[in-house]
Amino acid sequence: MDDSYKASKEAFVSGMTGSTVLHVNAICMVALASIGLHSALRSRLAAFRSMPFIAEWLALVIPLLLSMTVYAEVPGVLSTLLLAPTGVLLLLPAIESGTPLPSRISETRPDLAAPNSSNNNQSNTRLSLRPLPALTTYRAHMMLMTILSILAVDFPVFPRSLAKCETYGMDLGVGSFVFSQGIVSAIPIVKNPSHLSAPIKPKLYQITKKVAPIIVLGMVRVLLVKGTEYPEHVTEYGTHWNFFLTLAILPVAEVALHPIIKYIPVALLGLWVAVLQQFALSTGGLEDFLLNVPRSNVIYANKEGLISFLGYFSIHIMGLSLGTIIIPPSPSYFRKQQDMFLKGEEDNHLSRSDPSAPRQNAKTIIELFSYAVVWWALLAFVRLGLNVSRMMANLPYILWIVAFNTSFILGYYLLDMLFFPTRISKLRDLSDPSGKRILREDTETSKTKSAPALLEALNKNGLVIFLVANVATGLINLSFPTMYMSSEKAMLILTGYSFGVSVFAWIFRNRRIWKI
Repeated sequence: MDDSYKASKEAFVSGMTGSTVLHVNAICMVALASIGLHSALRSRLAAFRSMPFIAEWLALVIPLLLSMTVYAEVPGVLSTLLLAPTGVLLLLPAIESGTPLPSRISETRPDLAAPNSSNNNQSNTRLSLRPLPALTTYRAHMMLMTILSILAVDFPVFPRSLAKCETYGMDLGVGSFVFSQGIVSAIPIVKNPSHLSAPIKPKLYQITKKVAPIIVLGMVRVLLVKGTEYPEHVTEYGTHWNFFLTLAILPVAEVALHPIIKYIPVALLGLWVAVLQQFALSTGGLEDFLLNVPRSNVIYANKEGLISFLGYFSIHIMGLSLGTIIIPPSPSYFRKQQDMFLKGEEDNHLSRSDPSAPRQNAKTIIELFSYAVVWWALLAFVRLGLNVSRMMANLPYILWIVAFNTSFILGYYLLDMLFFPTRISKLRDLSDPSGKRILREDTETSKTKSAPALLEALNKNGLVIFLVANVATGLINLSFPTMYMSSEKAMLILTGYSFGVSVFAWIFRNRRIWKI
């Protein structure tokens, strides 16, 4: 790459001061609006019950691309254009998915017996968790917005206010990635809470094996960037460090804290880590070190990546906390397991809990809303004296990421409940002589509760698709002078890029390419 063009390109994406919280939230609201339209089409029109690929791409991908380019300054207009037909479709009756069978079916179907009946396995570690379409949609949409942004930022059609910030400012993508990783990290401890008590060394060995490929990817990225003289942000993570390395080490650090997570509220632990990070920055001198110390050795050369790690770890733990709320059937499920650990009832807690029970959605929504209010309130308070800094991963940045992601997961959850409400039946517990009844989700309604097929495909091979998008972004930047392109040409390339990535995801929607 020509040295002068490389310097111009680095200047084009450097020195940005960012946008506002309200503006970023307004742009991301387009994602919720697009899901609303997609859900309205699926639930109200029989012809769209199983939407073809092109319809999914137009309804789910193109709105996100438009929100960060052509409509970036007026995202509310785009949301209105999507919500208007959604409102009209809501006037139509929902398509009936079937008639629930009578409750007495439980007398002939052992799979509908109570969790602790003799027909069930003795250990619920073998039980699978119920699918949570809202979580799939959230993770895939977050991935999709990141994939679109990493290329769009190289074109003038992408507003500079949305580009990656320097010392102070917000970067939603990486923080949300970490938060999302934290959420799914809760799955093993929700399925089997005694996993927290398992010996640390074997768990560290297993998790290190899983993340080793990501560490290799991080190292390969360093070699490729340096070897091709690709424009880079040294102030992002440092000279050699990159986000892949941070992403790989976080699960290892989490496993090391399992003995503590058994007994302490996970959200409180995450908040403690966030406060510790801010204390180290403000009082411990790390902020001054980060801003003023020259890169005289390999440690100093990567000071951004090393110093921000604790902040990202806090975000990961906060995501883990949210995962223990939304993944199990009840938001209090994991807290009850912690109480049993405290009371020394670890050995028999498995016989009392069923992680595959019907979800108590109303309770989950109330808890999500409560947490969102708390995080936004804390963010407003700390911003009175501190600026958001993605580079430092300071307390305001941590709280913003947590508040944003909690709120948008709540939004996806509410949309799912609005368009695909769950029907619950009370069935007789055959193992209880008193005739006690238990809750069971009707099979027919549960079949309709699924994330959009394209988003399912993106979620299934998320890491591979992210790598493909990164390679495509690099090739496009090496092939075209992106920062000098008109809006029309930029949108043509971005549309083709989004289509290509979506096609790749769609082709492999029924196959996991790389299991980590």
